[in-house]
Amino acid sequence: MNAENAHPDTGLRPVGPSDLPEAIFDASPLEATAPASGAPEVVANGHHTANDTVPNADSDAAPDSDADDDDSDDDSEDSSGTADSVAPSAAPATGTMSTDRLAARALEHRLLGGERKLRRREVAAGAGLSLLSARKLWRALGFPNLGDEDVAFTERDQAALNTIVDQVRTGKLTEEAAISVTRAIGQMTDRMVVWQIEALVEDMVHQQGVTDAVARKRLVDLLPSLVDALEEMLVYSWRRQLNAGVQRLAVRAEAGLASSEEGREGDEDDAPLPLARGVGFADLVSYTSLSRRMNEKTLAQLVQRFENKCAEIISVGGGRLVKTVGDEVLYIAETPAACAEISLALSQAFNEDEILPQARVAMVWGRILSRLGDIYGPTVNLAARLTSLADPGTVLVDSMTAAALEHDERFVLLPRAAENVRGFGEIHPVELQRGRGKGLVLD
Repeated sequence: MNAENAHPDTGLRPVGPSDLPEAIFDASPLEATAPASGAPEVVANGHHTANDTVPNADSDAAPDSDADDDDSDDDSEDSSGTADSVAPSAAPATGTMSTDRLAARALEHRLLGGERKLRRREVAAGAGLSLLSARKLWRALGFPNLGDEDVAFTERDQAALNTIVDQVRTGKLTEEAAISVTRAIGQMTDRMVVWQIEALVEDMVHQQGVTDAVARKRLVDLLPSLVDALEEMLVYSWRRQLNAGVQRLAVRAEAGLASSEEGREGDEDDAPLPLARGVGFADLVSYTSLSRRMNEKTLAQLVQRFENKCAEIISVGGGRLVKTVGDEVLYIAETPAACAEISLALSQAFNEDEILPQARVAMVWGRILSRLGDIYGPTVNLAARLTSLADPGTVLVDSMTAAALEHDERFVLLPRAAENVRGFGEIHPVELQRGRGKGLVLD
């Protein structure tokens, strides 16, 4: 969420005792009235119960125009966007459930931490939030809209909401940072889950000789035996990746910035940006025409082979795969030499692959802005432009990157004719080739 779009009614910031003597945060009087009969009490600091009206911390705040657009007809919206958006349907009229439905329900209880028994207003009030504030966090996580009467939440949902809010109330995160971090979790885990499900389905289709539809049904029976292992690996990987990020942040950041000053005048377009990185693109040649001639299975195998090969080479080279978009991969590295090694290894790998076509590869050493898991700035744009200029099976760099590599005997630099590039004017591409040494060695 951009700062200009943030609204004071997020209700997550710490509120002093003089503002809220009973420490109820931003719970609108209209939204935090007594829940439906039989719902659990909402207690804060031992003062309010479900029968109390909770004061509004931001009653004088301006209305949220964005929320008004989204929420004005909320109760009439279709709330069946995903399987996780509504309460489990009641048992069939016969009083029995199919085996598939029973298995899915048992898995849901395990994943959600229990029976869905809370409505959205009850969860919001339990966290001391207005419904609007809670929905901003749920939207950041990628949850669909729900109606007031949908019994869609569990006690674990309540605990998770409290966890997010407590980070702001204790001053560890600002409201904007909390929503941004929450959105990162939602988007990354959503993509991860889709990726994992498709990988498992594809494997079952291949190994068991069943249709895609049958594999998806069988997966419901397989998942309970995998949940703990997948969760453990997720936490393990996150901790390792966070540690690697800390190392980049604290240990090598200054060294990278210092090396990025070599050969620069200080008035370059990317000078104000904070991070010095090598930025590379690899683009498969003739991917579009190839994909049109392939069936679903062959295309899936090609895409997976491309991603796997790129991910392996980039990680071995100490870089980071930023994203893959169709037939193109964007990656970064912390030194010009590391990025050059990765770029040459990618080009060689595609040249030698018996299935994948050749690739155009380019890299630029400069400064970037990193936001939302992506990277931005003139350096990224120039690397993309150079990629389109590269011949199949070659690697191009710009003249400043070439200057940073010219004394490294591992690389050979061959100047090419100047080119006029949209947005950059005349540039001087340089072809990067292997010099001394073996380059990256893959196990």
